[in-house]
Amino acid sequence: MTKLYYSIGEVAAELGESISLVRFWTNSFPRLLKPQRTAKGNRQYTREDIETLKQVHFLVKEKGLTLEGAARQLAADRSKVDKSVKALDSLKAIRAQLVEIKQAL
Repeated sequence: MTKLYYSIGEVAAELGESISLVRFWTNSFPRLLKPQRTAKGNRQYTREDIETLKQVHFLVKEKGLTLEGAARQLAADRSKVDKSVKALDSLKAIRAQLVEIKQAL
């Protein structure tokens, strides 16, 4: 069973980034990211928000784009970015499996 909402700490851990960077990206992309807020004001991210943050992460950290460049890329062809992110995630999972196999030998 998957969760409906994830805390900013869980999102940061999944991305491998700091909480402050996730907060910064959330504030930098208000049209794309609109996390819910708890009664205390804590951000609650959906799975869709996390996928968007993964796309931002890919464009900024992997491809080296600026935030403005990432916003333009997402506006132009978001499906292409999504495919690249999914392919990269698959390759990382395969690499992790290979590392486990190597350590077991």
